[in-house]
Amino acid sequence: MKTDLHNKVVLVTGASSGIGRATALAYGADGARVAITYHNNKEGAEETARLAREAGAADTLTVRYDLNDETVIRDSVKTVADTWGGIDVLVSNAVVWSEGIPRPGRVMPAFEDADPKLWQEVLRSTVDATFHTIAAALPAMRGREWGRIVMVSSGLADYGMVGGAAYGASKAGLLGIARSLTWELASENILVNVVAPGQTMTENVRRIAPAAALEAKAKTLPSGRLSVPEDVANTIVFLGSRANGNINGQTIRVTGGA
Repeated sequence: MKTDLHNKVVLVTGASSGIGRATALAYGADGARVAITYHNNKEGAEETARLAREAGAADTLTVRYDLNDETVIRDSVKTVADTWGGIDVLVSNAVVWSEGIPRPGRVMPAFEDADPKLWQEVLRSTVDATFHTIAAALPAMRGREWGRIVMVSSGLADYGMVGGAAYGASKAGLLGIARSLTWELASENILVNVVAPGQTMTENVRRIAPAAALEAKAKTLPSGRLSVPEDVANTIVFLGSRANGNINGQTIRVTGGA
């Protein structure tokens, strides 16, 4: 399988840790030039950059990025494009873990009691931010005769959970974006897809979720285990490379079979 990513410009948002870091390292291992965005965790982003170079990245760049600030988003993307003369692959992965998103141990209100401000916050930091990011990247992707966009959604958009309506709706919205962009961009050989991870054993999940709860969740899956970040990252790299020749507008679930 040939990914043909050597020297390709890859922008991975939210790559200070977790799935984003694993994705940046996987692209680095295939010789790409990898831009890593962060919000507050600059040290984490710099560590990701170091590890990506060790893995084989042709070059790395760290850039501050803020899902809730359109100007910062556009400036971040422009910095990457100006530094390396364009963008070949965009991985939209960053997320804001606000009070409106369910987490282990967090008791969520009933749907009718949910705070409308939190609802809007979750939608803004997911759907609106994804729009601004892609809109900023596309001028740097068009005209290069090849490109890939991968958005990271969530299995929650499919299976739902108590208190998860805002997050589920926001992540389901990414498929709507992808489906329309396929019609707009395919003629330029820019393919757009969505990856939907289930519960994934990131550093953050290991820190905040009780081990017993994670073990119980794993037992409900056909695979018998929760995904690790590398499972998701490898899927993202496949979709965001030349190895993916004609998968377009699809959601690929990395959930262990849930």
